[in-house]
Amino acid sequence: MSASARPRTTTRTTASRRRARGALAALGTAALVAALAACGTGADAGDDAAPSDGATDAASTPAEERTLTVLAAASLRDVFTDLAADFEAEHDGVTVALSFAGSADLGDQILAGAPADVFASADERNMTRVVDAGDASDPVAFATNTLTIVTPPGNPAGVETFADLARDDVKVVVCAPEVPCGGATDTVAEAAGVTIHRVSEEANVTDVLAKVTSGEADAGLVYVTDATLAGDDVDVVDVPETDAALNVYPIALVAAAEEAGPEQVELAQAWIDLVTGDAGQAALAAAGFGAPDAATP
Repeated sequence: MSASARPRTTTRTTASRRRARGALAALGTAALVAALAACGTGADAGDDAAPSDGATDAASTPAEERTLTVLAAASLRDVFTDLAADFEAEHDGVTVALSFAGSADLGDQILAGAPADVFASADERNMTRVVDAGDASDPVAFATNTLTIVTPPGNPAGVETFADLARDDVKVVVCAPEVPCGGATDTVAEAAGVTIHRVSEEANVTDVLAKVTSGEADAGLVYVTDATLAGDDVDVVDVPETDAALNVYPIALVAAAEEAGPEQVELAQAWIDLVTGDAGQAALAAAGFGAPDAATP
């Protein structure tokens, strides 16, 4: 029981008591008042005295402190950070430890034995290799995402089409092929028949965006969600070619959680339920992610 919910202990008023006469009677009354203040009584004359076993005064037992470790694709940083605050508020004593990076790197970490309870990947390829290794199970799709072109404000290189990314005078930054956003980039480029003039390949979409916003690159291919978050720091060039690649985001329980015991599994599943449930889906949609069923033909 919390301190705010503990039953109140009150002291019976002595205002209506008869005044004692004589020094001996006064001492007796004082002793009685002191005894009542020490023990406490109910507000009514018929109330029983407070229990003497101290049950009503016992401090509430603090919730057991636990940590839920979630490894998630870099593009999920803002949404998952907000969801983690909500999750911690709903689960006393729980801290959500979030780690964001490229999905390929996160998959490598899990395969190498890094502690984790939940894995949220930006593509199915990296999730599959973790599941096939027995380090995760029962992945569920919870979002989709597509690419778009971003440039520094004002679009100084004059990028207007996807084909412009092949120009020698346009410095283009993309994700590395093993990263989901890099795999999607290759799919789009191949479908469009365009050889992108790549000057750098980054480990995650956040780094691509950083090079564009800093002016180091003339253009970059990032997720629609990242372009939305960047706001006025970038110009967006919408091109139809990017529809050729739709990334599906799966989430799964990591085997390490099962090894930790049923309570940790329950906690990890609660996080997955949050992400795939109404609250999580609303937060993802607000950030620009597509619904998981968008990948269904």
